[in-house]
Amino acid sequence: QVQLVESGGGLVQPGGSLRLSCATSGFIFDRIAIAWFRQAPGKERERILCINSSDRSTYVADSVKDRFTISKDNAKDTVYLQMNDLKPEDTAVYYCAAAGAGLCFSLASFYNYWGQGTPVTVSS
Repeated sequence: QVQLVESGGGLVQPGGSLRLSCATSGFIFDRIAIAWFRQAPGKERERILCINSSDRSTYVADSVKDRFTISKDNAKDTVYLQMNDLKPEDTAVYYCAAAGAGLCFSLASFYNYWGQGTPVTVSS
């Protein structure tokens, strides 16, 4: 059974850090691309980072550049989203999604599998 499970969300003060995890199962992990998306209340879902099957981070949104990074642990079939210098505008539900083709697509519709999401709130 194919599955993605996010964890690590929560409440953090502005300027703080969080690391989100996306644990996967049922995939051939080194053949998929994993992207992180987020959706704030009343806003469209936004792709923020992606890492392809070659373990290259091929996309970073301007809104998170120099603050967020993506990484993979192939031994654990897990992708991480390290978020530093968090701002109130980073408040959203964060989702990881897998593309079986191994490429970082721009459109959410090209990602075959999605996790349930983990909420992040940045507030003092």
